[in-house]
Amino acid sequence: MKKLLSVAAITLLLSACSGQQASTDMASVNVESLRQGETSATLPAQAMPNYPSKGAAIERTFVHQPPLVPHKDSYKISAKKNGCLTCHSTEKAARMKATPVDKSHLDASGEFNNEYYFCVQCHVAQADNKDAIVDNTHTK
Repeated sequence: MKKLLSVAAITLLLSACSGQQASTDMASVNVESLRQGETSATLPAQAMPNYPSKGAAIERTFVHQPPLVPHKDSYKISAKKNGCLTCHSTEKAARMKATPVDKSHLDASGEFNNEYYFCVQCHVAQADNKDAIVDNTHTK
């Protein structure tokens, strides 16, 4: 049994190190579109978002609008940890120079109310994108 396992392990090791390499040619691939036209599979990169400078609050555009986030909003929020609270909790906000959680998000004892745990449901990142993502016809 020991010999069989040794032979299987050696065979697996040799097959993994066989010297084969993936092709590094980056040739453009033409794909037939459903719109009956040819498209290129190689697309230019989108413009990087430009977030406001640190410490600058973003003006609200309507009454009772949740404050916009002036940085990326991809911090991990799971059942065990809320990435936003690592900087914005009432205990750490002053030290981190961040805006503390609003009093409306605290319960009577001053602790964070878990009804507001999923921050990005209301608070969204605001960035100055170079390209218009969606047409907007909203008027005040």
